[in-house]
Amino acid sequence: MTIEVGKKAPDFSLLSNTGETVTLSSLQGENVVLYFYPKDMTPGCTTQACDFRDMHEDFSNLDTVILGVSPDPQSRHEKFIEKHGLPFMLLVDEDHEVAELYDVWKLKKNFGKEYMGIERSTFIINKEGELVKEFRKVKVKGHVEEALSFIKENL
Repeated sequence: MTIEVGKKAPDFSLLSNTGETVTLSSLQGENVVLYFYPKDMTPGCTTQACDFRDMHEDFSNLDTVILGVSPDPQSRHEKFIEKHGLPFMLLVDEDHEVAELYDVWKLKKNFGKEYMGIERSTFIINKEGELVKEFRKVKVKGHVEEALSFIKENL
């Protein structure tokens, strides 16, 4: 399955930081910001999560749910949420199945080493479950504002 703007977003079921299973299809009727990030507790990922936290109310006022996804285990998500007061769910994708479904599991290079990992990306899904916007190779600075602006102007 390929992911494409204007088409139904691929459904998934993932364990959340609270231990409940979250499916995309169960969120129909709400807009969804689905953001993939490499790793809890790292500088860029912390900044991004805190930016979403700080603007959470703005997203909520637009009937928008924020879901963060990374390969980290549930226990690490719990610590990340607790440490930074995150008001949204983080989903566990340890086998990177959903990351692959959304084509964000990529070959990366860092300090001369190659490895597979998450390419920071955000997907905006409308109330009907349709993918309406994708942001790939996201740069953290200003990204959350950009996502919020898109939702305000288009959904």
